[in-house]
Amino acid sequence: MSAVSPFKLASVLLQYPTAALLEGVDALDVAVAGVSSRESRESLREFLSWLRETPPTEVAQHYVETFDLRRRCALYLTYYRFGDTRNRGMAMLSFKTAYRVAAFEPSDEELPDYLPMVLEFASLSPRGVDLLRSRRADLELLRHALRQADTPYAAVVDAVCALLPRLRRRDLGLVRAHWHSEPPHEDVGLEPFAPPEYLGMPS
Repeated sequence: MSAVSPFKLASVLLQYPTAALLEGVDALDVAVAGVSSRESRESLREFLSWLRETPPTEVAQHYVETFDLRRRCALYLTYYRFGDTRNRGMAMLSFKTAYRVAAFEPSDEELPDYLPMVLEFASLSPRGVDLLRSRRADLELLRHALRQADTPYAAVVDAVCALLPRLRRRDLGLVRAHWHSEPPHEDVGLEPFAPPEYLGMPS
């Protein structure tokens, strides 16, 4: 069995916990054992232990409460710094450009900055890894939010960050600047970039 990219594993684990995912925990354990980074491997094992020990209905409920009902925990990388503003559309151009250059065809069902999709891209192309590196501050903001929410999903993002360079001074500055403020909002002339449930709006 060939090694599975840890980015691919993180992509799978950050998506809604379907019955197929929960039934495949043993196979995921085997795949995680092949992850070369010890820090990443241990973080993924920590999450899989929780997944194995928690009833499926509780896992599903926890996922919804974490990612659908908490604005700060949204799985859209440009949302933290740009919120629902015109600038967010510009920020997402870097994702679209990277996909196009690498001939990667993203799902039409999600926005280009949807983290599981970016991780899938990183598992297939070095350009995807470069994209994650360029969004290191955004990943750190998500990681902080998940830790503050005291959710096991923080371990999955820990595993991703362990595969990337440490935060640079500029990234640290961005994290500090945006951590203590809500994502910006712009009501006039903007089609929301995030799904309605993230904005407290009816779908």
